[in-house]
Amino acid sequence: MTEGVLRLDAHGTSTPAQGELARWGMLLFLVNEGMLFATLIASYFFLAVANASWPPAGVEKPPLTLPLIMTAALLSSSGMLVIGERGLRAGSRTRYRAGVSIAIALGVLFVGLQTKEYVDKLRVIGPTEHAYASTFYTITGLHGAHVVFGMLFLAWALVREAKGASPRSPALKNAALYWHFVDGVWLVILTSLYLSPRWA
Repeated sequence: MTEGVLRLDAHGTSTPAQGELARWGMLLFLVNEGMLFATLIASYFFLAVANASWPPAGVEKPPLTLPLIMTAALLSSSGMLVIGERGLRAGSRTRYRAGVSIAIALGVLFVGLQTKEYVDKLRVIGPTEHAYASTFYTITGLHGAHVVFGMLFLAWALVREAKGASPRSPALKNAALYWHFVDGVWLVILTSLYLSPRWA
């Protein structure tokens, strides 16, 4: 790695080489996170095949009302983030700030709805009740933690933008990439944990 890769220009922004390094670093990180979720979901389906009844007898299939609202919130947040990014590229920092702020607010809504889902579900089954409960809480809880981290990441991007970061800033691009990844993972979780039990 050469010294030029890590050097900032006169305006304090990253050089093209540093931006490329940051992009590949984020992509490799997301591949790692994707493999983690893939392993957990594969374990969920392995247990589903190994058990005659999945969810176990006496356990209701996950209700869809809250998860579908949560899905709408996350998909809308990605849409608002894209609008904000396009606004920034067009020279509108106000549109970027509005788009990212709304995305964060929709993330807060998602976490709030997931908390309500957990409160309702914990009245019936706990995370140590059986393998189904353990995998359900582990997968959805881990994703919820990623949503929270994603909101913090977006908030950090807002701070960087307020300090004059350019539309090509690795901080802004990586924050958006991470958020879209989190949204994509949720669609896989929705299909696997909430919809697939209804197809059996």
